[in-house]
Amino acid sequence: MAKAATKPVAKSAAQPAKIPSEDLIRHYRDMLLIRRFEEKAGQLYGMGLIGGFCHLYIGQEAVVVGMQAAAEEGDTVITSYRDHGHMLACGMDPKGVMAELTGRAGGYSKGKGGSMHMFSAEKKFYGGHGIVGAQVPLGTGLGFAHKYKKDGKVAMVYLGDGAVNQGQVYEAFNMAALWKLPVVYVIENNKYAMGTSVQRSAAGTKLCDRGLAYGIPGEQVDGMDVAAVRAAAAKALGRARDGEGPTILEMMTYRYRGHSMSDPAKYRTKEEVAKMRQEHDPIDRLRERLLAEKHIDENGLKNMDREVKDLISQATEFAQASPEPDPAELYTDVLIDLETVRA
Repeated sequence: MAKAATKPVAKSAAQPAKIPSEDLIRHYRDMLLIRRFEEKAGQLYGMGLIGGFCHLYIGQEAVVVGMQAAAEEGDTVITSYRDHGHMLACGMDPKGVMAELTGRAGGYSKGKGGSMHMFSAEKKFYGGHGIVGAQVPLGTGLGFAHKYKKDGKVAMVYLGDGAVNQGQVYEAFNMAALWKLPVVYVIENNKYAMGTSVQRSAAGTKLCDRGLAYGIPGEQVDGMDVAAVRAAAAKALGRARDGEGPTILEMMTYRYRGHSMSDPAKYRTKEEVAKMRQEHDPIDRLRERLLAEKHIDENGLKNMDREVKDLISQATEFAQASPEPDPAELYTDVLIDLETVRA
């Protein structure tokens, strides 16, 4: 069994600007919300209250929180099936997300999508996609729509280190570069494509260079540092808004749980996971910074943790109280009345 290296994650070349105190505190709360939500989702799955697949985002919180910190209202987001964190970072209500996880009518997809297929047009979140790499051409289409409408917005397209080897990804890269589409491709390199390490599955493990043949610049970023992610995101999003086309950001991150809840993760050692968690955890790192720079004290952090736990409890109660969808719901949202859309 080949074991992935546990060397420190790469540092971004971007120079982080000074982040206001209130922003740092908000980033901490947002990451904590995702962590606590995912922990509860894992518990509910173990109790049989969540069916199907469930892929947790624990450990990777700094990536989406840092990206969203640099985004503007109206920017669009699309991702793969490890998507609960992205939903919450986009501002989707934890109650609706948890209700969808448990297959209830109060969920964002009315209980029909489950963990992998949630959408919110209001929050500009377009999934949640179960086919590996399929979201990349769709996200490139979102970028095309922004350019066509000349609305000044950017599409953020998230994919994993396994998806980056899919052929459709490179067709999308080519089109995005050819037409200078406002897209930022975010490769969440958590070191394992399901159960196979990057060293065993990728010829050339600097994944941010995969767009060089098309003239797309790339950058490796410390995806366990929310400030570094925010700085790199601001640079890439600004480039897209200026009409300079796509950028690839490779976020060097790590997932503490298996690929999905059914994965025992025997392809890596407990020591490896513990080392990453002890030395690079994004929430712990920001917590230390907040305390060291006196942005907040221990009591403030404890109050925040209680507030977040209350939100998760409320979301869980809402999900369990929400009714199951009516069987007739199977026949809705299948076809679109084009005349109604045109009107």
